[in-house]
Amino acid sequence: MEEYLAVYMILGFMVFLLIGMPVGIGIAVAGFAFGWMGFGDFLFNLVPSRIYGVVTKYEFLAIPLFVYMGVMLEKSRVAEDMLEVIGRLSGRLSGGMGVALIIVGVLMGASTGIVGATVVTLTMLTMPVLLKRGYDGGLAAGAICASGTLGQIIPPSLVLILLADIMGESVGTLFAASMMPGLMLAGLYIAFILLTGKFRPDLMPPIPEDERAEIQGWALARKALMAITPPLLLVGGVLGTIIAGFAAPTEAAGVGAVLAILIAALYGRLNWGMIWDAAQSALRISAMIFFILIAAQVFSVAFRGLNGEDLVQDTLALLPGGETGALLFLMLLLFVLGFFLEWIEISYIALPLLLPFFKMAGTDMVWLAALIALNLQTSFLTPPFGWALFFLKGAAPPGVTTGMIYRGVLPFIGIQVLALVLLFKVPAIATWLPNAIGW
Repeated sequence: MEEYLAVYMILGFMVFLLIGMPVGIGIAVAGFAFGWMGFGDFLFNLVPSRIYGVVTKYEFLAIPLFVYMGVMLEKSRVAEDMLEVIGRLSGRLSGGMGVALIIVGVLMGASTGIVGATVVTLTMLTMPVLLKRGYDGGLAAGAICASGTLGQIIPPSLVLILLADIMGESVGTLFAASMMPGLMLAGLYIAFILLTGKFRPDLMPPIPEDERAEIQGWALARKALMAITPPLLLVGGVLGTIIAGFAAPTEAAGVGAVLAILIAALYGRLNWGMIWDAAQSALRISAMIFFILIAAQVFSVAFRGLNGEDLVQDTLALLPGGETGALLFLMLLLFVLGFFLEWIEISYIALPLLLPFFKMAGTDMVWLAALIALNLQTSFLTPPFGWALFFLKGAAPPGVTTGMIYRGVLPFIGIQVLALVLLFKVPAIATWLPNAIGW
């Protein structure tokens, strides 16, 4: 009987989502209602200790600090300067601005990790310019969405911080494990853009020579140095202190927040209004994340109490192919859920139900975390509910249609699937760096 209640609880939560109930409220209501039906008032004795464990977890201090770092960089318009310089440096190439987009996405992803801010910033800065220069609207939209979501796999990333908690691994280990897959994915994006520019230059024409001639030589070199060096120093300051063992991820997040303020001051754009706006935005984003984290504890306690974990493990054990078959099922499930749910919802609904099976099977959790992070990134691009698509549509010029955006992201979704297959076949892509630094 209890196992049936666990299934009904999951279905009930899905119904709450379909009728428009906010995620945090829906997951808490489903957990409380079905948990109470299963084992009565005892549920309310268990939940407070779980919530206390979340709000006092030291590692979660990194979340608001990394969020603040990203918001501060977004408001200081660092991406705007980087994009202009890199675009001019690669302007001779067909697709040069597309390549610049991906490189800026890597740097912004490693600096902010906030998809919404990066996608909106890149859309407002580049979409009108790309359309004016003759870029295909769909490909331009796809490149912007793909570039803006790189922050979910390239550390420091909120996805990786929460995955570390769910999977029982250190944040630094997952940062190291995701570095190479993230750079591999960015490299595949760039290869696709260059090949498209080579064979279809009409879709991605180069920057006109008269425009490139406006700034060149030493003037361009100085501008490039000023635009690219501060974000690189920020990335080095955050990731370098973690990988070198000088600071824990939480401490490194504090370093990053301070460095982001200093970069805004270096660009001459720091003022009290910016500091206040950044604090408010970081508070809203962090509150949303922690509300879902707390609500997910209710769901988790109820599901375990209803023997849901045993039901999931028995189901996975019936799949053909053993551990490999279960891994393929997990990847397919995450990919399909990404069409309808956001990454944080998937992380705290699907993963806690399935991970115990893989721990018992002896699966390498570091490799599995990299696979999951890469898979979750597709949830930002897959129609109809990919959040990057919504962010781009909201900031795009009037001529950019939803159909154009959906068409443009399809090849980049295919590239993400290709990267996922490569990582599945070659686990060393994820495990090499943690092993090399002794983690």
